[in-house]
Amino acid sequence: MTVDSRPLGRRERNKLDKLERITAAAGELFAEHGVDDVTTQQIADRADIGTGTLFLYAKTKGELLLLVQNSTYADALVRGVADADAAADPLDAVMAIIRPVVECNRKQVDNGRTYLREIVFGDPEEPYHRAALALTMQTEEAIAAVLQRDDLMTAERAATTAHIVSAIMFVSMAATINAGNTIDEIVAEIEAQVRAILPS
Repeated sequence: MTVDSRPLGRRERNKLDKLERITAAAGELFAEHGVDDVTTQQIADRADIGTGTLFLYAKTKGELLLLVQNSTYADALVRGVADADAAADPLDAVMAIIRPVVECNRKQVDNGRTYLREIVFGDPEEPYHRAALALTMQTEEAIAAVLQRDDLMTAERAATTAHIVSAIMFVSMAATINAGNTIDEIVAEIEAQVRAILPS
């Protein structure tokens, strides 16, 4: 496979610049006010574009949140996989993957919970929703890889267990009862449940 290394044309640079401005504007406003209290007009104004242009890049505010949160999720997953490589114990390795994901999700609790809701109930035809779903799959694949170390599990069982772990993580982060909990409390709740389903 060859990589296209041609420099970007003016049109592509302009699109990329607008996307970066939109991402930065949405990220700043969501962090300052929470996604529910920000309008698409405010995002367009801060990005210095028209609302019509904004909707060419993301059709809904939910998609804008996915755009912003996906990049932090991706960074967290990279960090978690690297940390898992250094952990010998399977439970420690799984939790090494999970902890940075929880941390990035809880930077702004309401935004994090809305992000999870968008992943579950959003439109999978939208590009940033597809990207978010891909990240959840990559998370499960990373957990499954850990569970296959030292022949702890077969590939099939590891994939099923990783899917269960992912569900535990999502519910623990999204549950209303946990809205006021700290990162450490949520991680501890997830760890207790994961411990219960891993072989002793």
